[in-house]
Formats: sequence, structure tokens, C-alpha cells
Amino acid sequence: MILAWLIFILPVAGLLAWLIGQRKPEMSRWIALGALSLELILLIRVWIGFSSNFLAETGEEAYLIFRKEWIPAFGIEFHLELDGLGLVMLILTAFLGLLAVLVSWKEIKQRRGFYYLNLLWALAGIMGVFTAFDLFLFYLCWEVMLIPMYFLISIWGHANRVYAAYKFFIYTQLGGLLMFIAILGLYVIHGTQSGTYTFNYWELLDTQLGPVQAKWLMFGFIIAFFIKLPVLPFHNWLPDAHAEAPTAGSVILAGLLLKTGAYGLLRFVLPFFPDAARSIALPAMILGVCGILYGAKLAFAQTDLKRLIAYTSVSHMGFVLIGIFAFNALALQGVVMQLVAHGLSTGALFIMAGMLYERTGTRDLEKTGGLWTSIPRMGAAGLILVMASLGLPGLANFVAEFMILAGTFNADPIIAVVAALGLIGAAIYALRMMQKIFYGEREKSASINDLNLRETVIIASVIFFLVFLGFYPKPITELVEPTIDQIIQRTDNPEMDLGEIDLRMIKKQNNW
Repeated sequence: MILAWLIFILPVAGLLAWLIGQRKPEMSRWIALGALSLELILLIRVWIGFSSNFLAETGEEAYLIFRKEWIPAFGIEFHLELDGLGLVMLILTAFLGLLAVLVSWKEIKQRRGFYYLNLLWALAGIMGVFTAFDLFLFYLCWEVMLIPMYFLISIWGHANRVYAAYKFFIYTQLGGLLMFIAILGLYVIHGTQSGTYTFNYWELLDTQLGPVQAKWLMFGFIIAFFIKLPVLPFHNWLPDAHAEAPTAGSVILAGLLLKTGAYGLLRFVLPFFPDAARSIALPAMILGVCGILYGAKLAFAQTDLKRLIAYTSVSHMGFVLIGIFAFNALALQGVVMQLVAHGLSTGALFIMAGMLYERTGTRDLEKTGGLWTSIPRMGAAGLILVMASLGLPGLANFVAEFMILAGTFNADPIIAVVAALGLIGAAIYALRMMQKIFYGEREKSASINDLNLRETVIIASVIFFLVFLGFYPKPITELVEPTIDQIIQRTDNPEMDLGEIDLRMIKKQNNW
């Protein structure tokens, strides 16, 4: 039942925060904080048991499974599973969700109950995406995380928030509808072949597809995931959404929503359409390289701090794309590391952007400068986060990008070499951001406050994990290794029945 609890705690807490917040607005934030703290504790408990009992003793990947009939007439189940990849993403979701509540503590002053309702429901949808193994349920969770994000941007965002919210909604909804059509295509083809109509992940994985069918269905998935990642030229919604969203909205967008696109490529596109995915590997990697260089160039050109950080995400997600389509274990493990490292470092940069805006009243880099003398603790923290963004050795981002580039070099040396140029671009825009904010001459002489205790805890916790994973990435690579091996085996041998393998593993571990 723990998987069901992980999904249902957040929406129930969101409803409580909304109802109680109508009379006692300050209570809503405590409810949200408590719910996410409980989620994180449960996930850490799962992680401890998962790694010590199964990975250490059997060397295989364990599964937690929750399956209940939902709409049996259409073969729809409430089917959740948790493997190493899902566990990593859930822990990241709970941790960044907790930080999102803490950064909203004083920033949100109106309609607090409804705000935390939307925040928690968005996080519940994201957790559902990372655990759903029924494709109808997956699509439902995909849509659930979209609608609350629309409200977070349109109600609590900045001046141009309505335009940004509409743009975000239209882009992602269009991709979601194409994905749903592809899911229905798989459902019908599998039902025609087997006589059983189901949305079960493992059963649909065995669907026999012709080359043309596979490519058309793959593009339905791939466009949705490319929009969410985002991949050039589907990235246009991202800078506006980040610039107008509240701080917590930007943290969720950069740290989690973008990761659902990469997760979808790993979980669905590669295993379901291995041959079709290999046929587009080179164009996809070229798009990834273009995103790396284009995102770095536009990041350097920005004067709005949040738009600058948004374009760095376009650049960093380019590394994710080339790593996915390199089709080797080292690159795919680097992809997962990049998802975690980027979620932490870029999420923290958006948090710091919100803190600076609260103190200075501006995000314009031309109107800031010389802040180190007034806020040295924030300056030092900003320097570490900027170094993480540009891939300094000793921090998690370096490990991720090194693994991706090393794995990509084995697949296509030219792509790897050109992508490595993006690291130079990252150094340029990251150091420019640091110089514009913390060095130079002060625009205003009024004193501003340095990090308080709450803000110090938020930033210090992120920096701790960036440094820890930079020196010791094994906790993540060990967790995801069995899942990555399954993906690689599937792409190397499309005839392999992963559903049967999964069933044997479950029986062996007596863990129904």
C-alpha cells in the first residue's frame, strides 16, 4: 500500500490545506510542509530497504507493486510500480517539493489555501507519472500535473503571467493529446493481435509493430516528451513560463516537470520502439547538440535573471537528449545523474533569483551588481551553484556531464566533441551571471539582508547533496543500474520479453 499512500497523501493534504486555509491561511503551509515531510520519510525508508535487502543480496532490481482493477471493461487498472529509476525521481520530487513549500513561506500572501492545493496536486501528478505502469493512468497523471501548474503561473505569477500560462498550457496540452492518440493506437493494435484490450505497460510492451506503425506511434510519444524536456525547437514556452512563475513554480518547472519528458523517453520510447528510436538517433542527437549551444548562447544574451536560468535548462537538457540516444549504459546512467544534478542546481538558482528579487525588487542584471559586500553568504552560495551549473569537478553536474559525454563518445565521437563545446558556453554565461550580480559597483546604496535561517537551510541542503553526489554518485548509479540494463537489453534485443523477466523477478523475491 505504500505506493498508493505516496500518491494519495498529497491530494488529500492539498484539499485540507484549501479548506482549513479559508479560515486559517497560515495553517495551509504547515499542512503542505507536513505532507511532504511525511512523503520524504516514507521514500527514505523505501530506499533503505530497497538497497540493503535486494540490491546488496540479490544483485537484482526489486519492485514495489500496487494493482487494483479500476475500469475493467476497458482494461484499465490502477497500476503503480516502483523501481530504481522511479525511486530516484520520487525522492527528487519530494525533496524539491519540500523546498518549494519553504520558499513560498513568506512569498505567497494571498489565497494561500488554494495555492498549496495546486502545489500539492501538481506534485501528486508528477509522482503519478513516475510510478504509473498503466498507460491510461500515466496519461491521467500527465494531465493532472498540467492544470495546477497553469493556475500557479496565472494567479501567483508576475506581470505577464496570463500570457505565459496560456502558452505553457497550449504547448503541453497539444503534446499530451498526441501522446494519448499514440497510447490508443498501441491499445487497439495490441487488442487486435492478442484479443485482450489493456493499458498494462508490460503487456503493451509485447505488441508487434511494423516499421511504419512504430514510427508513427513513437512520434506521438516523442513530441510530447520533447515539448516537456524541452528540445529545440519546442522550447519556446519555457522562458516565458519561468520568467512569470512564482519562485516555487519555477523550482517545480525546472526541477521536476522537465524531468518527466526525459523519464518518458527512457521508460516508453526506448523500450517500446527500439528500432524506430535507433533510426532517429542521429537527428535527435543533433537536436541535442543544437540545444546545448543555442541555449548557452541565448542564456548569455539575457538581462532578466530568471530568463537566463531558463535558457540554461535548454542547454543542460540537450546533454540529456544526446545521452538517451547514445544507447549505452554509461550515457544513460549519466542522464539520470543529470536529471538529479540539474534539478538540484537549477532549482536552487531559481530559489536564489527569488530571494534576490525579494531584496532588490528587480531581476534586471544591468540594475544589480556589487552585492557581495552586503550579502556575502548568499554570494558564496551563489558561487557554488554557478560552479555546479558550469560543471565544476567535485560537484554532481560534472559527474553527470562527464558520464554522458564519455558514453556518447563511444556512440558518436563527433557529437560528443561538439557537445563538449557547450561546457565553454556554460562557463561564459555562468560567470557573467555571477559577475553581474555580486561584483562590480553597487547601483543602490541601501543595505539589504543576507540569508536568514530558513533560506540558509534551503540553500545549504542543496549544496550538500551537490557536493556529496559529486564525490560519491554510487547511491544513484547503483539504484538505476538494473533499470538501465533492462532498457539496454531491450534496445539491443527487441524480441526480449521484459514482462516475463519482471514476473520472474517478482516471484523470486516473493514480493507480490
